[in-house]
Amino acid sequence: MASAAFAKSAALCIAVLLILTAPVSAQLRDQLSAYTGLNATGYVEPLVDAFAADLSAGLFHSAYIPEGGLQLGLEILFMSVAFSDEDRTFRAITEGGFYPEQITDAPTVVGQREAVYVDGDGGTQYAFPGGFDVGSLSLVVPQLRIGSLYGTEALIRFALYYTGGAGVSKPTLYGIGGRHSVSQHLGTGFPIEMALSAFWQRFSVGDDERSDDLVTSDALSVGIHLSKTFGAFEPYTGVSYESFSTRVYYEGDSPDDVIDLTFETDEHVRMTLGLSLNVAFMTAHGEYNFGGQNSLAVGLALHHQFMQ
Repeated sequence: MASAAFAKSAALCIAVLLILTAPVSAQLRDQLSAYTGLNATGYVEPLVDAFAADLSAGLFHSAYIPEGGLQLGLEILFMSVAFSDEDRTFRAITEGGFYPEQITDAPTVVGQREAVYVDGDGGTQYAFPGGFDVGSLSLVVPQLRIGSLYGTEALIRFALYYTGGAGVSKPTLYGIGGRHSVSQHLGTGFPIEMALSAFWQRFSVGDDERSDDLVTSDALSVGIHLSKTFGAFEPYTGVSYESFSTRVYYEGDSPDDVIDLTFETDEHVRMTLGLSLNVAFMTAHGEYNFGGQNSLAVGLALHHQFMQ
């Protein structure tokens, strides 16, 4: 009976996910084609930082890991990063021999839709393209948690996205990692649950008109997790050490028209504060993450222990 209820709830979660990931439109490839060098870096950097923050969220909602048996959990996460006013502009410089050379505040990819124009000699004008007026970057991501072998579990993250239009194909996300219970080695009197984790993932957005991905991001996170149960509630926290890299690649209409940027974000520490509500085979949880870019994550986990 419990297994049947788990299966029905898992199917419901997948259906909700498919609804939440309806087709959206993007024109990032066309906007990037107007920029090269430092301008291209400044234009897309807020989006890259937001990807890094979102991908680092929702990796755990409890530090407890059983020592053995077969446990399976299907989880759906909603992760979001809000953009600040500082994310909406960057210091841009005129390119392509425009004279006189000028520096001004131009929209980033998440900034205003209107282009910014500066005047040059002989009645010429230079246009800095607008952004997409984005308030936040949100991802809906499913993941599968499998355990446990000697207090160790595996976590597999994957995405069911579809993005249509504007020459941008569907994004993909996949990742794999694991956690190991430390508290099991500290005796039954240890007052809290503790676990160590390591997780790697890759996010990419394709380009229908080119063989290479438009954006490819890799994230690596290692951390320590703590939690304690109080009835149905379980506060949890964690500290992780993270690194993140992104490649933005675009080929224009000529061999010389190429944007190929690599972003290596500073390695930094992220802190997570969250609360889980455990009811039967379901767990609802929410968390806030403090790091290079802060993020919010909420999720629903369906879990079942098939054998001890």
